[in-house]
Amino acid sequence: MIDTLQKLISNPKYSEEEKAMVLQAFEYAQKAHFGQKRKSGEDYITHPLRVAEILSEWNLDAPTIIAALLHDVAEDTDFTIEKIKKDFGKEIATLVEGVTKLRKIVRTGDLEDPTHAASLKKMFFAMAEDIRVIIIKLADRLHNISTMEFMAPEDQQRISMETLEIYAPIAERLGMGNLKGDLEDLAFKYAQPEEYNWLIRQIQDKRTNRKKYIDEIMPEVKKRVLLAGIKVINIDSRVKHLYSLYRKLLKYDKDPNRVYDLVAMRIIVPDIKSCYETMGIVHKHYKPLPGLIKDYISFPKPTGYQSLHTTVFCEGGKLVEIQIRTPEMHDYADKGIAAHWLYSESGKKDVFKTNPKEVQWIIELRNFLRGVMTGETLDQVKSDFLKSRIFVFTPQGQIKDLPRGATPIDFAYSVHAGLGNRVKGARVNDKMVPIDYELRNGEVVDIIRGKNPKPSRDWLRFVKTNEAKRKIRSWFRNNDEDKDLGKKDKIK
Repeated sequence: MIDTLQKLISNPKYSEEEKAMVLQAFEYAQKAHFGQKRKSGEDYITHPLRVAEILSEWNLDAPTIIAALLHDVAEDTDFTIEKIKKDFGKEIATLVEGVTKLRKIVRTGDLEDPTHAASLKKMFFAMAEDIRVIIIKLADRLHNISTMEFMAPEDQQRISMETLEIYAPIAERLGMGNLKGDLEDLAFKYAQPEEYNWLIRQIQDKRTNRKKYIDEIMPEVKKRVLLAGIKVINIDSRVKHLYSLYRKLLKYDKDPNRVYDLVAMRIIVPDIKSCYETMGIVHKHYKPLPGLIKDYISFPKPTGYQSLHTTVFCEGGKLVEIQIRTPEMHDYADKGIAAHWLYSESGKKDVFKTNPKEVQWIIELRNFLRGVMTGETLDQVKSDFLKSRIFVFTPQGQIKDLPRGATPIDFAYSVHAGLGNRVKGARVNDKMVPIDYELRNGEVVDIIRGKNPKPSRDWLRFVKTNEAKRKIRSWFRNNDEDKDLGKKDKIK
């Protein structure tokens, strides 16, 4: 515990005043939680200290670390938000209050419960006010779920399902890929114990052997890149997260031999130019597998993730996925929006305001939730905002961010209702496709318009976004075609 505290107050990015406040916050929390124990039997102070340590590892600013140390004080002790404001200032008190409100999410065990849904609405609004609130909550959830062996089975099930359905998707949307994977893996163990144990049995030896093989060929790959005059900052192997692997296996009849990225190789080079040059060197010496070359540098994922991916035949004819990126891309792939504190000169919350594209979905979500939050609304949130995403392009090169499984109709309505209402057909990558075609990452979508607006009720049977469903129903209501459509035809 002393070592962790020493690490926190020794951060070179913090001013002397901030370091003193971190120490003060620890002593404050230690006093407030005196005599309290966790279910593990440990002193309660170990929890806020570990949450603060996690946030420090993510390079968050000093006010966030201080708020993390204090995040349970107002809930579990006699210390009030007003007292925290008096002792630590308005900024930190506001962060603590935000996290305290998030903690009050009703623990019903039923994600569809209206009260639970209303509490989640408060969480999404808090995210829009200051992104650091949800980042503290994510660190809090990571530590709590990593110590769930001491909880009752019903609590383990509830927390793990909430983590898979709400917190892991939020981490993914914030670009925090490693956190998303860790949360999913820890929750998977309790949410689906039989599937978890089956997966471990299936891939344990394969994963060990794949990592050994990749570690053996890495020196040769590195040597070839260096001989081309490219600096290699780091080269290592990355083991695929268990839950992500499980979901991928479901697409391949649970056959581990059909998954090529069980373990991937990562090459970190200085700049974007070096990324493409390294890809060329790799392809010169190792034959790439057609269709599995992905350029996420020119076309980042909706989360902001950037990297070059290629799958190549290496020694012995074995397929290996290789990821090539810069240090900045690597940090963002790991820490997402939190990585901006590492590269920001100010290191302050203004980073949130200066990266609007990455958090635009939060603003849209807040606007969407201005009405009453119900179990049905929560389904829409999970479908439209927290589901896995794809990106596609308009013919003019504009990127559209859509949930996986979206169709040309969903695409058209995401552009504007006028286009959606006039869809007559669609071309994807210059080829005609059915209007219920499932779009894929990176495709160019061109909508063929009819002369007059004429949406079809049948579209409600296959569109994926609630935005499209809402606009289709609105058209029929406004045109007196079927006033009861919105009531009778709520097809999910």
